Amino acid sequence: MRTLSKPMPVLLIASLGCCTTLAQAESIDALYEKAKLEKTLALYGAGPSGSHDRWIQDFQQRFPGVTVAFTGGLSNGLNQKIDQQIASRRMETDLAIFQTIQDFGKWKKAGALMLFKPEGSETIDPAYKDEDGAFTAVSVNTIVYAYNTALVPAAEVPKSALDFLKPRFEGQLITTDPTEDDAGLSVFNLIVEKYGWDYMDKYMAQKPAFVTTGHAAVSNAIAAGEKLATFDSTSTTPRLKQQGKPIEPVFSQADPTPVFLVGAAIFKDAPHPNAAKLYLTWYLAKEQQSRNGTFSPRADVPPPAGLAPLSSYNIDSRFRALVSDESRLTELRKRFGGHIARR
Repeated sequence: MRTLSKPMPVLLIASLGCCTTLAQAESIDALYEKAKLEKTLALYGAGPSGSHDRWIQDFQQRFPGVTVAFTGGLSNGLNQKIDQQIASRRMETDLAIFQTIQDFGKWKKAGALMLFKPEGSETIDPAYKDEDGAFTAVSVNTIVYAYNTALVPAAEVPKSALDFLKPRFEGQLITTDPTEDDAGLSVFNLIVEKYGWDYMDKYMAQKPAFVTTGHAAVSNAIAAGEKLATFDSTSTTPRLKQQGKPIEPVFSQADPTPVFLVGAAIFKDAPHPNAAKLYLTWYLAKEQQSRNGTFSPRADVPPPAGLAPLSSYNIDSRFRALVSDESRLTELRKRFGGHIARR
């Protein structure tokens, strides 16, 4: 990855001017008939492949005759490939599902995105979608604590960022690298905003591990008992818990919890536009959103099992503003990188 006790502000950019005609919503059946003629969907999806594999399998079973050609990886690698396709005017990608919302704003400004509002888009809060239909959130994700339930007693479960500085956790902490992962950067930034940059000196004295392969690696290490805890856990953690692994997500009792959006957009020159519209319409439907395991941008979808509505937690919603400020991102990456390099 390279991401509310208060009312949600608008997280997605306002209109930058319509650059193409709005593609009207069509029924699933109508889109399927057109998609069968195209036969293929070229999907670029960031994050762990497992987070896409099950949806791709379900989609292909539901719509036989339409095959998904999936390209996975980190957002900050896939977006460069798409930039090259746009620059060369040889679009290979139909649909992108990324957490780097700032990329969608850039591509909209360049006139590279299709304006499309799928069925059900009226149920999505304006904070979670582009008003012209250039892109939309498909999930709202929290960055929470996680710990190994077999190795960390209940009395020692961290309740604030300060608890990760206890001797118990020396050599036993893991996060993404904040110089490489913007969601990870957002949580580190919140911590130093509250506790000061001295926190980083103390945290680095704990000899933590950093990964550059995404948040799944963080959760997997904790579930396997290789590490004990993290304050940088996302959607892989509840999936591992559902599989019976000894890992538990925890909302901080003392510190704000950052959220980030995973968004989706269809490219104006997509080689298989109807297949892309079919997939996005299907994926945003209430049936799929209700079993996604994360908070949905749709107002008519309840929170994941065992969780309260997002508004009941102490949520920080500034991720969109953070990743849109490139000079600020560069400054923070450099400063965090300096602390990490001294270990």
